[in-house]
Amino acid sequence: MSDMNNEFEQLLEESLVTIHNGEIVEGTVISVKEDEIVLNIGYKADGVITRNEYSNQQVDLTSAVKEGDVMKAKVLKVNDGEGQVLLTYKRLAQEKSNERIREAFENKEVLKAAVSTVLSGGLSVVVDETKVFIPASLVSDTYEKDLTKYAGQEIEFVISEFNPKKRRIIGDRKQLLIAEKKKQQEALFERIHVGDIVEGTVKNLTDFGAFIDLGGADGLLHISEMSWGRVENPKKVFSVGDVTKVLIKDIKDEKIALSLKFEDQNPWLNADSKYGIGTVVKGKVARMADFGAFIELEPGVDALLHVSQISREHVDKPSDVLKVGQEVEAKVVDFKNEDHKISLSIKALLNEAEDVAEADAAAEEETAQE
Repeated sequence: MSDMNNEFEQLLEESLVTIHNGEIVEGTVISVKEDEIVLNIGYKADGVITRNEYSNQQVDLTSAVKEGDVMKAKVLKVNDGEGQVLLTYKRLAQEKSNERIREAFENKEVLKAAVSTVLSGGLSVVVDETKVFIPASLVSDTYEKDLTKYAGQEIEFVISEFNPKKRRIIGDRKQLLIAEKKKQQEALFERIHVGDIVEGTVKNLTDFGAFIDLGGADGLLHISEMSWGRVENPKKVFSVGDVTKVLIKDIKDEKIALSLKFEDQNPWLNADSKYGIGTVVKGKVARMADFGAFIELEPGVDALLHVSQISREHVDKPSDVLKVGQEVEAKVVDFKNEDHKISLSIKALLNEAEDVAEADAAAEEETAQE
């Protein structure tokens, strides 16, 4: 009887497969627990996949697999010390994903994955079971101090360095952004021409102007081109993110000059009908020089009140009798539309007033004599 049992055991053992460390085996799930999966792999002992050897991600094993599923795994140890075969699923998956990434690296393929971890020096993404590191310098085409906004965000990148033996797999998002912007830039320059009116978004503000994103390239809206009048500070006119329509004033190489001085709004178009010689006007002192004061009659139209025309009395400097922002009334004594020059005189008004007063006085005296 003993011989028969030994013979049966021998036949049973011969019918079972033999396995070795590193071998890939296929088995059927016979049990699933929170911390392990047990497979029948056709060997004298069952195979076990622990939760750590299933995935690098936090996975609920009872939801991931079920009894009866057929799985492939790699043998880590033929005997784990408890008579079971220790298997790994994630390392087999990692080998496959490494091969997938290698092909993507060689073919310069664009990959897409969610950011799993934001690190101090960049971002970590996982493609299948392979971790890819994207250094901060390759995350964007502009410097970004805070990368936390990318947490959980799905991003596109290419593999710029692939060395799985050293566990160095580097992703690059920056070159995709640069390439896309270059493409948009080329399309923009093909589309726009000097004189076009286009829509853009305020991207940055400086003391000398605003940079407007036109969708592919930035244009400079200089402070002097923001209005037909004077602008003291661009930040008083715009905020970052504002959408505005601008005029393409000039295109030189990759530089675009913008303007808000639309010709149909040029205040000098009908200035001759408003500021002809002899017209009495009101305006505010905009700025002063030693030779006179510039009076703003309306935004974009300034007139010169020469120091000799401020008063009937001698005036050394305009600032002796006038101040910026003061409203004055004066008479237009010269007008040159083609040069955009208007000359004013307060003294002329005073002389007229005196002449009228003298005439009235003479009239009254003549009437009294009658």
